[in-house]
Amino acid sequence: MPKLPLRYAHYAFGVVQAAITTGVATFIASLKLAGSGGSFLWDWLFAWLLSWLALLPVVIFFAPIIKRAVLAVCDTVPSAQNAEPPPGPQTLRAPR
Repeated sequence: MPKLPLRYAHYAFGVVQAAITTGVATFIASLKLAGSGGSFLWDWLFAWLLSWLALLPVVIFFAPIIKRAVLAVCDTVPSAQNAEPPPGPQTLRAPR
């Protein structure tokens, strides 16, 4: 399967993130509002598509701003206390 160039990673992330977020949100909202009719799936798909189309530009626009804001409040230089990587499967083996 061909891969996207790295310069499009931000857009690919936005597409996937917006799809998941709007899918879950509209599913919950549609389930709550669903009547006794059998049209739940179509109602949810329509609500999801509209939500995704509306949210996609928002996600793509705000993601870099949010990333910069989060990095501004995070310690980007590890302290001596956090310099070692967290224990993983290799470090948790029993001694021989």
